[in-house]
Amino acid sequence: MTNGLEDVAINFNQMADYVLQLLWQGYEEYVVSFDALTQKAAGYFERRDWTGLHMDTVQRLDLYTQVVSRVCGTIISYLSIHAQNPKLWLAIKSRFAENLALRHDAELACTFYNSINRRILQTVGIEPAMEFVEPRFDVNRSTSHAPLTFVIETPQLTDQIIETILTSYNLRAPHAVLKTDARLCAERISLLLKSQRAGHGTLRIEMVKSPFYREMGAYLIGRLTYGAKQMPLVFALIHGEDGVTVDALLLRTEEVRILFSFSHTYFHVQTDCPRDLVQFLREVMPSKRVAELYISLGYNKHGKTELYRDLLTHQRVCSLDLFDFADGQRGMVMIAFNMPQDHLIYKVIRDRFATPKHATRQQVMEKYDYVFKHNRAGRLVDVQSFENLEIENCCFTPELLAEIQSEAQRTATIENDRVVLHHVYVERRLIPLDVYLQRADAEAAKAAVIDYGQAIKDLAHINVFPGDMLIKNFGVTQLGRVVFYDYDELCPLTVCNFRRMPQSRAYEDELSAEPWFMVGENDVFPEEFAAFLALAPDLRRIFMKHHGELLTPEFWQHTQDQIRAGVLTPILPYSDAQRLRPGKR
Repeated sequence: MTNGLEDVAINFNQMADYVLQLLWQGYEEYVVSFDALTQKAAGYFERRDWTGLHMDTVQRLDLYTQVVSRVCGTIISYLSIHAQNPKLWLAIKSRFAENLALRHDAELACTFYNSINRRILQTVGIEPAMEFVEPRFDVNRSTSHAPLTFVIETPQLTDQIIETILTSYNLRAPHAVLKTDARLCAERISLLLKSQRAGHGTLRIEMVKSPFYREMGAYLIGRLTYGAKQMPLVFALIHGEDGVTVDALLLRTEEVRILFSFSHTYFHVQTDCPRDLVQFLREVMPSKRVAELYISLGYNKHGKTELYRDLLTHQRVCSLDLFDFADGQRGMVMIAFNMPQDHLIYKVIRDRFATPKHATRQQVMEKYDYVFKHNRAGRLVDVQSFENLEIENCCFTPELLAEIQSEAQRTATIENDRVVLHHVYVERRLIPLDVYLQRADAEAAKAAVIDYGQAIKDLAHINVFPGDMLIKNFGVTQLGRVVFYDYDELCPLTVCNFRRMPQSRAYEDELSAEPWFMVGENDVFPEEFAAFLALAPDLRRIFMKHHGELLTPEFWQHTQDQIRAGVLTPILPYSDAQRLRPGKR
């Protein structure tokens, strides 16, 4: 017979054990469902079913939130009044940690635990005792899992070696011109090795065993080592009507960084050990953030965890690097700020939008969610949203702190020495295009203006109309690529009604401050875009030479017709120079 205290202890242990079981069941459900959706990408590539792949991409993005919500509901229902008992959660965390050494995805499991814990306890900031803040894993490497890569060592690079690599993946679609692709790839690699004076010796090629699928492409990713030197080795595959071909070969780190850019949709790639895959990719692209690599693989929730850890690290030196207003013009909808020595930018929604902005707060949030689930084609910045982010107010300049306090009271709370950002968007920092053009030399400015026009066209082909095409709403990446980052007026291209400006009836019409003709809510007049270019005369001429059709309704109407007919325009994450057959579509 037990006394009352023993009964309480027994119930406490039973509750902790049962919640632990629910947590692991929920995490396993997420992992199994995520892997199942990821594995289907190979079949979509085989069937050239790009719409099906996109639908699964969206479903995979929603998966984590759905599972976390369901598990939270079950735990809260079971624990009832004990749901927010700190002692109970300390016991649950301790027991959860005991199983981590057996897993090769321990970091993802910790993030899943944190998501459940924070939602149930309604945590603001961080509670180190309750969650995994900076876990260290002593992973049991004896636990078997499939090898990440395969290796080929050869004294000489030949067509046959490339052919062996390409056929090792057992793609469920025939190669159209395998021997020709192998020859072209071998020639290009050999030429680069010769230019770098690689000399003689064994070449070591290490390839990730699983293809990386995204949108209309598949990528075979690896590296080539010769002596003390190393270079990326990435085969970009497309599946056309005649079969699979190698469309491009990426052999430089900068080219692979663009492939993994934060402005692209997430990859579908099978792996038993995400941490090992991220480590391999980091060795290929040393300057890439760990957070960005996890996000690019579809583990965006864990990527957010890594971003938060970066912020915690940076806060420790905030006396040397304070949050201040971001470069460029102040936003009418958002307050944008960053630490000058960091590569991230933070945005909070203002309480009131300046004229002529007329969107609501909810509509702005819906636009960001729309972009999150949309094909970004390398032209839309990936944005991660955080809730209840707590930062010491000494990390802010007085001017920024005053603006947040007066202009974002619905979004931020400032109490004592803390700033709590209840909803904040975090994205990679860019140089605003208007600022970039002021600082760039003539050649760089010309290239940026040409790419600005191409960015608008690429957005149109993925059924996105920026709405506000002022150059201040576009940014330039470290590698010189122009992307769009201001989403409050963005909309699907197909909802717009592109019209030509009517002829004026009289001279008085042209002087009128108000339109003298009927204008519908979705009417757009491309001829007016010229007034918003805000480019110097020489740069305006360059823009008009390369992209003058953007100022005609015909371009937009034709693009709408293509989208409605289901015609997909491939937007490549590499230049024509990297393609085996430049200029061919």
